[in-house]
Amino acid sequence: MVTEPSFTLGIEEEYLLVDRESLDLAEAPPELMAACTEELEGQVSPEFLQCQIEIGTRVCGNIIEARADLRRLRQTVARVSEQFGLAPIAASCHPFADYRHQQHTDKDRYHALKKDLAGVAMRLLICGQHVHVGIEDDETRIDLMNQFSYFLPHLLALSASSPFWKGRDTGLASYRLTVFDNLPRTGLPPRFSSYSEYTRSVRMIVETGAIEDSTKIWWDVRPSARFPTLESRICDVSPRLEDTLTIAALTQCLMRMLWRLRKMNQRWRIYDRFLIGENRWRAQRYGGSEGLIDFGAGGVIGFAELIDEMVELLAEDAHALGCEAEVARARSMATAGTSAERQRRVYQGTLRAGGDHRAGLRAVVDSLIGEYSEGLVQP
Repeated sequence: MVTEPSFTLGIEEEYLLVDRESLDLAEAPPELMAACTEELEGQVSPEFLQCQIEIGTRVCGNIIEARADLRRLRQTVARVSEQFGLAPIAASCHPFADYRHQQHTDKDRYHALKKDLAGVAMRLLICGQHVHVGIEDDETRIDLMNQFSYFLPHLLALSASSPFWKGRDTGLASYRLTVFDNLPRTGLPPRFSSYSEYTRSVRMIVETGAIEDSTKIWWDVRPSARFPTLESRICDVSPRLEDTLTIAALTQCLMRMLWRLRKMNQRWRIYDRFLIGENRWRAQRYGGSEGLIDFGAGGVIGFAELIDEMVELLAEDAHALGCEAEVARARSMATAGTSAERQRRVYQGTLRAGGDHRAGLRAVVDSLIGEYSEGLVQP
């Protein structure tokens, strides 16, 4: 008998801390981290740079629990930050900050990371969102990872929130991924035939001393090194709470759908990494505005149409997991456009109103502070 996975949810988000006056990045004072740590009981930690902070939900049985916990975490970080004249933003890149002016966190782990990655580490002024889904069986995790890769570009396209870098519009929807891809052991995961093949490959590079353990493997989706979960890591962090929850619900439902196929001795077609990589680039460059390639149909399909098809595909799974509203919300996200598009609209609107380049970028940060607060007050 096939045992159904738990499909529990865990969400991790990284935020940037900005000064409320200058709207530039600010270092998190030790008192801020201490206050957050005291209130959030191990669910918050410093990140590589001192201007960053990371949170992680508890293991959540469903999207309702995930919403409550993530709202509490976001509320606490915002409230404590305000006491120090700071505000968090949930965007993957700050619109005008310069990475050369940032300091990395004074911890052994980050000293080692900086030494290992050399100049590449200097540019890691980026934030992401990770979604863990409980898949307890080792072989199932690897099988689903192979198939889930097909949908990574779709999730990236929905989440794109990093169009600006060092005060310039990069032309990309997710510049974060451009920075992150400079690290080793990133990108789409290799295809493994079994869990034992995966563990042999990891063991080989660990035993050579190249890496300490599998936490230093940063693929777009990976078996978690700490939990019995499959961890999606491709997404930009979402400014709005509800967008994060929709992406988490889609991730959870996609994995259940693939497991459901597996239970019936079926599977999602596995395409070559070269082909998935092309869609990954399209999502990175355009978000959803130019569509993605449907390899079955043999052409580029509008993103709203693809998301509509995905929502229908996942209807049974969304019902079983109790996240129908969150999954359905992906339709409005696809038609309204990404955070990257909203940021550009704010910037251009400021220029049309007579503001200069600097004012436009400050207006973008202001809008991100506002979007972070959306949905934090429970109705």
